[in-house]
Amino acid sequence: MSADQNLQLMRRTLNAFLTGDGATLAQVFSEDVVWRVPGRSAMSGEFKGQAEVFGFFGSLMEKTAGTFHVESLDMFANESGGVYVDRLTATRDARSLDVKLTLHVLIRDGRIVDGTDYIHPEHAWDAFWV
Repeated sequence: MSADQNLQLMRRTLNAFLTGDGATLAQVFSEDVVWRVPGRSAMSGEFKGQAEVFGFFGSLMEKTAGTFHVESLDMFANESGGVYVDRLTATRDARSLDVKLTLHVLIRDGRIVDGTDYIHPEHAWDAFWV
């Protein structure tokens, strides 16, 4: 796919995530997608397949009582994938989260097949989920 097509797919994916549109998420992620989240918290790890990845996404909302929010700061794409630059905020048990996320995705045949989160500061992400 072209860089423009991948950027459109990335925007569509972010919108589906923000609105909880599971049908669209199932279309834009490959069935065998792999997602990696850094850190040492219960929310860190490698998630394989739509069920695990979507379960992780659902946990973000569930564990924050729906306060988890993604603010898109920028997006870049090329023919093989792209990068999201986001701000993540949430509240949980009188704690607040405010970190930056750089997310690298690989796209094949019009679907996201791989995602790797890079969170800064990572220690704040870990502390939030304790």
